[in-house]
Amino acid sequence: MFKDMKTKTHLKPGQKGTKRMVEKFGDSLLCVRYRYDEIRGVRLKTVEIIVDEKEWRPSSRLRDDDIVAVAVPNTENDLRDKLKAAGGRWDPLEKLWRVRYGSIRGNAELEERILKD
Repeated sequence: MFKDMKTKTHLKPGQKGTKRMVEKFGDSLLCVRYRYDEIRGVRLKTVEIIVDEKEWRPSSRLRDDDIVAVAVPNTENDLRDKLKAAGGRWDPLEKLWRVRYGSIRGNAELEERILKD
């Protein structure tokens, strides 16, 4: 049914043609669309609203084979041992660890210490 319809107008809240929908849905309103069904000869007004909101963190853009730099000082022996076990190598010039991301993925302690470029 919807695949045969054409969307001709996409309005943001506050634009002409959205006043009643803004009154009805308030800050939950994201957009109003006018869809036209040529087969049935009707125009539909649809709305997109927010129904739930919760905290979310974007997933990492790192791939498992990417080499990442991890800052762990010499005094943190437990984390150093985890990096060694994961195949990490110490870079004495930059004073940080280099390790494949896939071998530490899921370890929050190590992931939060990855240096961003």
